[in-house]
Amino acid sequence: MSVYQKLAEFGSKFIGKATLFKYGFNFSPMYRRSTGRVIKVSKDLLKVQVKLPISYKNRNYVSTIFGGSMFSAVDPFPMVQLINLLDSNYMVWDKSAEIYFKRPAKENLYAEFTYTQEELQAIKEKVSQDKEIEIIKLTQLTNKDKSVIFCEVKKRIYIADKTYFKQKRKNKLEASMKESDSVKS
Repeated sequence: MSVYQKLAEFGSKFIGKATLFKYGFNFSPMYRRSTGRVIKVSKDLLKVQVKLPISYKNRNYVSTIFGGSMFSAVDPFPMVQLINLLDSNYMVWDKSAEIYFKRPAKENLYAEFTYTQEELQAIKEKVSQDKEIEIIKLTQLTNKDKSVIFCEVKKRIYIADKTYFKQKRKNKLEASMKESDSVKS
């Protein structure tokens, strides 16, 4: 369990999980550097809204928002949100990401991360059946009224039954140790 997970577990005993999620990200050094800010989290954690204000901290050579700031402002949410929505019987990892720049951003950007109860139920059923799956989550960075898309980020997320995942890792480790031993012989 990471330091962030331990703090979240401890802190959620005193304040709501949604409040902790919002301020945990906003005060976290790793997220603060993105220049993004969590502006709203629903009580059930199914919806998270982020704002990336344009500032001297994230302007690039041509005075638009630096692409790295766009990516880092949205990067952690699909995975961390899903970890908090599923229980501890699941292993959740980012597997890959793709970013598509649509137009230069010279204004504040906004992103929304949403999971539905139906989506969560489908994930649980598929993992129960297949033991491990991958899903794709698409995030759009837009202007405030969502009429202009500046950037899209596609995240591939791996989700597995935790017991299955641990056994799979153990089997791979044992196989690589056997291979290593046979090379030495």
